[in-house]
Amino acid sequence: MKSDSRGLIREYNSKLIVVGQLLDMFVVGVTLWAVLDLKQVEWSDEHTWWLMITIFGFYIFSGFLELYKENRSLPLRQEIKQITIAWICSITILVVVAQFSRVITPLNEENFLLWCLVVPVELISWHVIKNRIVRTARKMGRNTRKVGIIGGTRLGGELLEVFNKEDWMGIDFIGFFDDRNPSRHDVEQVISGKINDLVNKAKTGEVDIIYITLALKAEDRIKMILAALADTTASVYYVPDLFVFDLLRSNINYIKGIPVFSVYDTPFYGVDGAAKRAFDVIVGTFILILIAIPMLFIAIAVKVSSPGNILFKQRRYGFRGEEITVWKFRSMSVTEDGDKVQQAQKNDPRVTKLGAFLRRTSLDELPQFINVLQGRMSIVGSRPHAVAHNEIYRGQIHGYMLRHKVKPGITGLAQISGFRGETDTLDKMEGRVKYDLQYIRNWSLWGDFKIVFFTIFKGFKGDKVY
Repeated sequence: MKSDSRGLIREYNSKLIVVGQLLDMFVVGVTLWAVLDLKQVEWSDEHTWWLMITIFGFYIFSGFLELYKENRSLPLRQEIKQITIAWICSITILVVVAQFSRVITPLNEENFLLWCLVVPVELISWHVIKNRIVRTARKMGRNTRKVGIIGGTRLGGELLEVFNKEDWMGIDFIGFFDDRNPSRHDVEQVISGKINDLVNKAKTGEVDIIYITLALKAEDRIKMILAALADTTASVYYVPDLFVFDLLRSNINYIKGIPVFSVYDTPFYGVDGAAKRAFDVIVGTFILILIAIPMLFIAIAVKVSSPGNILFKQRRYGFRGEEITVWKFRSMSVTEDGDKVQQAQKNDPRVTKLGAFLRRTSLDELPQFINVLQGRMSIVGSRPHAVAHNEIYRGQIHGYMLRHKVKPGITGLAQISGFRGETDTLDKMEGRVKYDLQYIRNWSLWGDFKIVFFTIFKGFKGDKVY
């Protein structure tokens, strides 16, 4: 996924994407029917369950992998990889359901195995054929659209870069058109003419689509251009430079037909929120089962090694800045939770001998998986800071409180990117916040899987963990 430090506008989900999804589902079903027909096996209710579960699974996992994302032109190798992963995950779900359901018998039939092997081959073949047809047609000049851009602006230049990169769009770019002095142009390309020249081309049918990329302050000028283009049959789009607002997970909505742009938003509404919570509950429960015995031994060791409670509870900010209580194994001889909390430093006398080991290995964080099941935290998110630290940094770092647009996490993008442990300088905290906001802008469930994976190998390391 492409990262943009300025923000993210969610792309329009074209009807062509829906058609592609339906065709893939059709391929899965036809392949099953063909395999059963080849083996002379009659279709049964069980086969219907096979089809329903795998199609649902493939739809979900292909969405996580962004297989159908519209503005993409992936190498064939990567598309094959994503199709294969989505299908393996779908079959895994079917196998799990078969083990615990009376509706589906154990999947040990030869026709089931044959179907599992043939479907990804069919899907990959279909995607290859589809891509070849589209590219060939557009190279022959079919299904292309002549496009002009009004405004030699930075945003116009970025739009042209997209057209050049995403050749699937079939764009035939005819040039930039601008009335301003050349010294005010932000693009390297030569301006093809004045705005009236493009209007005249639109009137004679020489251009299909026009994008206006002038600044928001040029409202009167834009109205004049739109009035002139109303006498043409060209499709006209205005591209607002919303990135000047430093967007966070932005989206466009409509309230009774009125377009509303969200500037700061959370990604966890609706289906995405349900998927995130399901991920936390399923993965969190599995991990808690694995670590239950180690946690018991750690609890005994903490109790025996030094006086005090086994668990350390501290107030921190959670989702939307609500105050929550976070649990950890006690690693210090004190339990600070007031208006002033001192971060642990190298050779900190407050840290017990056992506590130093627990903090270095992050074993002191294990009780937070209980916080995850309680709904206070997530497995992946922005690491929660003490309330006292939040009050200090919110006035010093721009956008600091926006990191609370998601639930605090046990691990996060900042932690696997080297910002784990002590943040004794403002620069270090700014670096952590930068990655926290980047995570929110670009969130996907597949991204959470990758962060968990990388946490296992490098997320528990850190030179500044005391």
